[in-house]
Amino acid sequence: MESAPVSNERLGFGKMGYGCQHYRRRCQIRAPCCNEIFTCRHCHNEAANMLKNFCDRHELNRCDVKQVICAVCDTEQPVAQVCTNCGVNMGEYFCEICKFFDDVTAKGQFHCDECGICRVGGRENYFHCKKCGSCYATSLLDNHLCVENSMRHHCPICYEYLFDSLKETTVMKCGHTMHGECYYEMIKRDKFCCPICSKSIIDMSKTWKRIDEEHMLSDRSNCHA
Repeated sequence: MESAPVSNERLGFGKMGYGCQHYRRRCQIRAPCCNEIFTCRHCHNEAANMLKNFCDRHELNRCDVKQVICAVCDTEQPVAQVCTNCGVNMGEYFCEICKFFDDVTAKGQFHCDECGICRVGGRENYFHCKKCGSCYATSLLDNHLCVENSMRHHCPICYEYLFDSLKETTVMKCGHTMHGECYYEMIKRDKFCCPICSKSIIDMSKTWKRIDEEHMLSDRSNCHA
């Protein structure tokens, strides 16, 4: 005998009422690495990286998650979008590959097969650069300098890993990458060179021209002294 279909009202029950500082979702995950329960992998990683014993610190591979716990009825079950017990949608957006749940769909989440993870911003607004090894905004299509695996390193300012960071990333003229907020903070401090390769990150031609003109005026003044 087939089970009755779940009503839309039930699917939407509790939406936006559960989650953590990282995501709104109606489930928790059981981390297979330590068998502990967390709302998301970021919550796990933050807790695991605070352990006193450095050797015990570790990060959760999102794809390894096998079990989730419904936040509405507390039923533990294999990863799926809809709770097998109470019938709620545990995440309005759900990725079976990443084991990812999120009730805030306005982010425009999508899974990139080549990156191997979910990204935000709308699939139509991004393309995957094979050489750089990551998704970039379509405004950078044929309009950026490729650096092999440029996103698979740490931000040169805050040292957070860029590839799966939750923060916005900026691609500089030289092709190297860093967090957008770190980039603008660097500009505010009058630092205009890439921390990795030391090339100018903005058009400095007018500045160099002004300096050259000032030097020429200075030389002329010396000649007439």
